[in-house]
Amino acid sequence: MQYNTLLIENRNPILYITMNRPQSQNSINAELLLELNSVLDIAENDKGLKVIVIRGQGGYFCRGMDFELISNGEGMGDTDEGDMFTRLYSQTLHRISLIPRVIISLIEGQVMAGGVGIAAASDLVIATPNSEFSLSEALWGLLPAMVSPYLIRRVGFQKAYAMTLTTMPVPAEKAYEMHLVDELSENPEMTLRKLCQRLNRVESETIKDLKSFFRKMWIISEEMELEAAAESFRLFSKQQVRDNIMNFVINKKFPWDK
Repeated sequence: MQYNTLLIENRNPILYITMNRPQSQNSINAELLLELNSVLDIAENDKGLKVIVIRGQGGYFCRGMDFELISNGEGMGDTDEGDMFTRLYSQTLHRISLIPRVIISLIEGQVMAGGVGIAAASDLVIATPNSEFSLSEALWGLLPAMVSPYLIRRVGFQKAYAMTLTTMPVPAEKAYEMHLVDELSENPEMTLRKLCQRLNRVESETIKDLKSFFRKMWIISEEMELEAAAESFRLFSKQQVRDNIMNFVINKKFPWDK
């Protein structure tokens, strides 16, 4: 099957999913989310696959939501489409966190906003030393509402709160120290191979049980996910937020540039 936003490579028992929107730094639109879920459907039905690797193209992992969605009206605003987009992103994180395959985010370069959510929802994160993580939502009048439950699960409340409040980039070494990154490696492919030698011995049914059990031990619930998606949509629908993003897309001016 041909995909517009992804590159797919099956090296059984590992499936590589490469986000392939380098012109927009692998930002997230509805098409990418729909294609990603389509690939996850295929992977879930392929009993030979044990590990799914998500990575980026062109020196970026993912910069978060594509702001062009605001400027062209696609999937955002006071419409059913906007609600659908936020719910689709939330459901994708839910899917990543529960699919009975080991999801590994392999990160080289910059990760922002919604991209941090994909990494945080993954089972394991391998990053190179030049990687950098940031939550920029507050600069635009937004909150990383759907990202936060998964990020807090990884790094704890205060570190997630500080990342959200300060919007400061977190370098790879610090991300490793705060457990946002599981393995820091100059050679991520070699690190991945070593991990997979062990992971391949774990049955898919055990992975499913493990994910389900650990979810029950944490605060993430379907009710919380729906509330987080609704809050994100509410904020995206605010006129000031939309003006901030439109001004950046059209005039390349940040909200604080008067």
